[in-house]
Amino acid sequence: MRIIGGQFRSRVLASFDGDAIRPTGDRAKEALFNILSPRTYGARVLDLFCGSGALGLESISRGAREAVFNDASKDSLAVLRKNLKTLNVQAKVYNLDYTHCLSALSGEFDIIFIDPPYRMDYGVSAMNKIAEKGLLSEKGVIVYERDRPFADEDKLTQSLKMSDERKYGKTYLSFFVLNEETEE
Repeated sequence: MRIIGGQFRSRVLASFDGDAIRPTGDRAKEALFNILSPRTYGARVLDLFCGSGALGLESISRGAREAVFNDASKDSLAVLRKNLKTLNVQAKVYNLDYTHCLSALSGEFDIIFIDPPYRMDYGVSAMNKIAEKGLLSEKGVIVYERDRPFADEDKLTQSLKMSDERKYGKTYLSFFVLNEETEE
């Protein structure tokens, strides 16, 4: 696993042994950051289910001003901390359940990555909490990664809408923005 572009381009990141953890593949990550490129520079980023931190670190490499990382797994955070040290990057790191993390956060984020374990379908719940707390900036985007197309519109708060969805191999990236029609 490596950084694809920006300041830390081609730097190798620590990753997990075995196949219990599924990092975002290089092809999907490169495509994702090509899509996000106009939004990344100067952005405040939240990597909610960060694992090794690859998405948040890629954002920093490409000019994000801040990345906040969270994962419930201490093992994941050990790998993240190793990667932060390797790149000599300072960041706020939380070791909380995603609901507790979202409750603890304040301010708005320009990019929010939601990449929970595929077997745990926490994405809609996390997005609803993000909208409820006002954590997404006016022009911000939530990127939800999963192994199937998004089909839970009926469970999603009306203050968010899906703006795009892309498939890369077995990975689906769904993009959500604030729904301007619900704003007063």
